[in-house]
Amino acid sequence: MEGDSDLQFLLSGADLLKVRSGSWKKTRFYKLQEDCKTMWHESKKALRPRQTFSVEDIECVRSGRQTEGLRKYTEEALETRAFSILFKGRRKNLDLVAASEEEAKHWVSGLQKIISNLNSLSQQQKTEHWIFNCLRKADINGDNKMSQEELKNFLKNINIEVDDDYVKLIFEVCDKSHCGFLELEEIKHFYEILTQREEIDVIYEEYAKTNGLMSAFNLLEFLSKEQKEEVDLAHAVQLIEKYELDEAEKQLMTKDGFLMYLHQPEGLIMKPSHKGVYQDMTQPLNHYFISSSHNTYLLEDQIKGPSSTEAYIRSLMKSCRCLELDVWDGSDGEPVIYHGYTLTSKILFKDVIKAIKEYAFKTSNYPVILSLETHCSVDQQKLMAQHMTTILEDALITKPLGDHMPMELPSPEELKGRFLVKGKRLNRLEALFLDEDTEEEEVVTEEEDSRDDDDEEDAQRNSSKKSKTLNLAKELSDIVIYCKSVKFHGFEHARNNQSFYEISSFKEGDAMKLAEKSANEYILHNEGKLSRIYPSGFRTDSSNYNPVPLWNAGCQIVALNFQTPCTEMDLNQGLFSQNGMCGYVLKPFFLRHRDSEFDPITLNRGPWLKHTEFRVMVISAQQLPKVNPKISSIVDPLVRVQIHGVPADMAEKETDYIVNNGFNPMWNSYFQFDLSVPKLALVRFVVEDYDAVSSNDFIGQCTIPFTSVQNGYRHVPLFNKNGDLLSSAGLFVHTMAVDAE
Repeated sequence: MEGDSDLQFLLSGADLLKVRSGSWKKTRFYKLQEDCKTMWHESKKALRPRQTFSVEDIECVRSGRQTEGLRKYTEEALETRAFSILFKGRRKNLDLVAASEEEAKHWVSGLQKIISNLNSLSQQQKTEHWIFNCLRKADINGDNKMSQEELKNFLKNINIEVDDDYVKLIFEVCDKSHCGFLELEEIKHFYEILTQREEIDVIYEEYAKTNGLMSAFNLLEFLSKEQKEEVDLAHAVQLIEKYELDEAEKQLMTKDGFLMYLHQPEGLIMKPSHKGVYQDMTQPLNHYFISSSHNTYLLEDQIKGPSSTEAYIRSLMKSCRCLELDVWDGSDGEPVIYHGYTLTSKILFKDVIKAIKEYAFKTSNYPVILSLETHCSVDQQKLMAQHMTTILEDALITKPLGDHMPMELPSPEELKGRFLVKGKRLNRLEALFLDEDTEEEEVVTEEEDSRDDDDEEDAQRNSSKKSKTLNLAKELSDIVIYCKSVKFHGFEHARNNQSFYEISSFKEGDAMKLAEKSANEYILHNEGKLSRIYPSGFRTDSSNYNPVPLWNAGCQIVALNFQTPCTEMDLNQGLFSQNGMCGYVLKPFFLRHRDSEFDPITLNRGPWLKHTEFRVMVISAQQLPKVNPKISSIVDPLVRVQIHGVPADMAEKETDYIVNNGFNPMWNSYFQFDLSVPKLALVRFVVEDYDAVSSNDFIGQCTIPFTSVQNGYRHVPLFNKNGDLLSSAGLFVHTMAVDAE
């Protein structure tokens, strides 16, 4: 970006109006620091007159008044001057107004270019970038030289604690000029010593049989023997041409090129072919696991937390394909979304639908299900239907596909770019093909002990003194096509009475009991119909339940609180990390067969049983972040390897902890896991900071389906508690799956 006008503007900086509310609008000076990855801005608070944030913490930059804050607290005339910086995790948006339209364009374009460039860096480039930034910070007096004391502080900054003798030794090795400090070339030498990967050296030297370098034949031998890849010489040549910087013309790979390869998709833990959509997407909707959110509108807890359209955007950008809309009467005639009978804030239903339309298909083209929990009067229900039909237009499914009554749900492929409404319907879908007219009816729903799912009860056409009366608008009923909500009355009743387009919802407790006590019946039910699971109403803190037992029972829509970082969300992110992260994962064949005898609890014999030995060696880690930002705090990392799947396969093993080294700890710890149903297994690597007194602190994790794991020497990317990638951190492992039968 050298010479780029947008970058030069950001480096010079400018005043921006920071908007928090109608009464809080303050002018602050913002500028990009010379490292081109840190934003600095002034603060009027005495304790923190200057503040910074990393560009790597930015999720995206949006031009215009696109956030709730800017729409609410600024005038429409500022549209071309306004923009927002949205951060990863739970950090609040930064709503800003530039002095002119031209300056706003500089800010938005410049930041987007920097974010794009940072994301496109290779792992090796990210490491170099990170280390040299740490070196710059360690250079206290800014003389571009490094004293022995500055070197020691630098090592602490990068998460490694060493004694004074070691610092003195490495300093003397690098100080070729014997002047008492390290200059540029000497600092480069120090960097080379610091970033030397002994474990990579050992592997490379074993196969570098051509004058100390790796020929295409040598690389092919490595790929076949170690990585267990069935590839030819042409593939090895392609890898050399792709990742070798110095010797590619001679068809030779240096150690740097080999390391570059190991950090690329071909060398990572997940199969490259699984990063795109690789599964059959033409099967009925009920044959897929569907990434699903509960109380999607909430950013925090369910009692007094804020509701926001941003929560919907965040879920959609994570490829969530089933969103919940909890709709109530608004005071000004417009329906609103919030958690009823609580202090959670309210947002307009129409604003949510607008946000959903804009962001629904940015990360996935496959259909989005709008799960309605409707508590509105008939008039506002009509307005709900009007908003959906006018805003979503032709993308909204308002009639069955085709000219004849379908016999099964359509496929994700057929529904690409479309919205489906889940809710109550006044009549059966067959009526559309029988020319039956249905007038607006009174619908009675049974009272539940939890408010969470009043809408999940089927429309019962009888009255009762013990029931609550609810009128359902025909306009809203008519756009419920493939996901009609009905009450579950047992498996036998469902077999005889429930149509393929009717969906039942289950509280987590009820679903867990069915998955444990009647797993095979649940699987057979889910073979032909959709099931939605939702958290208990007692989870007011927006915590989550374990989704794995429900997936094992074939449940498709296992709704979780996306706003809550937790192990359960890690598992959800892991399952849906495959298949192009499109939000749909094809269930294994034994969860789709109408005569399946599979039972995840009893594990009766059948084609689903494939006894497999999964061998894992946790070799090393690189650039682990600090848990405590204090410079003196160095992590003592350990790694847990977990298997999540059927009960018989659940297991966890861990390494020892390494004292005071988060930069390049090495374990070489070997584990073996015995799997019975590998098609339902998830592998989770968890890195923690050991604490002898209290519970360990979380550092990072990676969860992937076992069927997506590559054999051989692989780097494992790590994600923070919010599910965001830790740009420089990772594990290096060796994995091997062996058929034990």
